[in-house]
Amino acid sequence: MVKEGVWILSAVLAAAAGWTDWRYRRIPNWLTVPGLALGIAANSLAGGWAGAKDSVLGAGLGLALLFPLVLVRSLGAGDWKLVGAIGAFWGPSNLIVLLMGSVLIAGLMAVGLVVWKRRVRQTLRNLGRMLAAVFSLHLPGPEVSLDNPESLKVPFGVAVAVSVLLYTARQVWGGS
Repeated sequence: MVKEGVWILSAVLAAAAGWTDWRYRRIPNWLTVPGLALGIAANSLAGGWAGAKDSVLGAGLGLALLFPLVLVRSLGAGDWKLVGAIGAFWGPSNLIVLLMGSVLIAGLMAVGLVVWKRRVRQTLRNLGRMLAAVFSLHLPGPEVSLDNPESLKVPFGVAVAVSVLLYTARQVWGGS
């Protein structure tokens, strides 16, 4: 029962972050940094040293996996810190499942946005530029980063929130 409480706390954090990302297109530090500390504290109380270790490993994994995306400006720092905080609540193995769900949801959101804004051709061109950059071992140009005011942006915090809410509901009410 205690572990379910930890998971529900993560769902509350994710819902608040998803809402701020949807509404303001940013996830503030006052939400993510205390969320990370709360995740570690809650797991420490629920599982002792093993819970604390799992929590720190989850936070570290989330931050390490997404840091390269922040460096190349394809993911915002608020999204990055949110995933670290969610990792602190769920631990590394559950975080992988949550990240895969988040990426899938963000991909569906992106396809919907591209079709809705009628930017399919431009998106395919940008994907080609990104693939060329990968194969030539160079960073893609600024036209495909968050810095481009013309680019379509998917609020990844919303995708993380949906993934966490669905996973929490499944764990708490649907059985493992």
